[in-house]
Amino acid sequence: MKYITLLIFTFLTACAGIPEGIHPVSNFDVNRYIGVWYEIARLDNRFERGLNQISAEYRLRDDGGLTVINSGYNIESGKREYAEGKAYFTGNPDVGSLKLSFFEPFYGGYHIIELDRENYSYVMIAGSDRDYLWILSRTPKLDEIVLNSLVAKAKTLGFKTDQLIFSEQLPAN
Repeated sequence: MKYITLLIFTFLTACAGIPEGIHPVSNFDVNRYIGVWYEIARLDNRFERGLNQISAEYRLRDDGGLTVINSGYNIESGKREYAEGKAYFTGNPDVGSLKLSFFEPFYGGYHIIELDRENYSYVMIAGSDRDYLWILSRTPKLDEIVLNSLVAKAKTLGFKTDQLIFSEQLPAN
């Protein structure tokens, strides 16, 4: 029984890990990070297939974590879908490395690997491996020069940037 428990713990911990050679940002300020972010680009993943106009809202939790509310417009049904999860820092809260769960007790890695440190206006996030990558912005459209720079960095880090899906967003009101 102890062996099975250890095996399960090791598996769950590994799922929240960070890809080798990739480092989360330091001097991270969660209070500047909370709020709404728009998905600009992502690598394909099963939980976002068929969705567009995707956004994420981050709120502080009383237990020191974050509430994460993802939403996206389902192209087939014509309705907006929502998913609520929670995220917790995997270490020091001034390092942008968290574990995120929409289906407890299963957590995945959420690692901020690039961030507009001055304005917190864009971010690039890696998952537990190089199959998960997101580029988010505070606005529905990201400056093309900034976007190209983030994509180039992701490519040098070993992500399959030729497979990025660029999200359609409605213009801000």
